[in-house]
Amino acid sequence: MHVIDWFILVISLFLIVIVMMQNSKDDINDAFSGSKTDLFKNQKTRGIDLVLERATLVLAVAFFVLIIIAACIYM
Repeated sequence: MHVIDWFILVISLFLIVIVMMQNSKDDINDAFSGSKTDLFKNQKTRGIDLVLERATLVLAVAFFVLIIIAACIYM
């Protein structure tokens, strides 16, 4: 395995962990009833949720960039 493969592996593991740590934005009752409450729809994320959301975005972009680079290298 090359160094880029190790980076892809580490980033994918971090991405899985960070996604699992995030709070769900949907309530379980909404899944069964099909209704959504709009009361808290426009609340901004704050604190650790904001950090996890941004980290997910950064890691996802890094993951796809590394996958494209690896595909170009191995061609």
